[in-house]
Amino acid sequence: MRQAFAHEALVEMPSDADTRAPGAAVTVALCGHWDHPPPCPDAPHHTAAVRTPDGVRLRILFATEPPGELSVRRRIEEALRAGSLRGPDGTVTRWRLLGCTASAVTAAETAHGARLAEG
Repeated sequence: MRQAFAHEALVEMPSDADTRAPGAAVTVALCGHWDHPPPCPDAPHHTAAVRTPDGVRLRILFATEPPGELSVRRRIEEALRAGSLRGPDGTVTRWRLLGCTASAVTAAETAHGARLAEG
């Protein structure tokens, strides 16, 4: 049975860069492409990106079978370490991963996590 997990990252990006690009890179790593029909084949997920004075904070909520948790986390981190993504219009967005860590699912995320776990 799938369960919800959370992962956080901080990336440095130019001020005019598309903050959705790192999340799209995570989707490519987990699903093969950012544009795919639902459901996500391996780990249903959602990425939130917020620009802060420190950089762009990413919070990835995902669902997987508990034995697959570390594998999903590795794939997320590898996608973010890659530091770039070519978008559908050919524009390459670049970033630098400053930090990445596992996090607990918050009370506010519980319902969303449950929906992701359902597939």
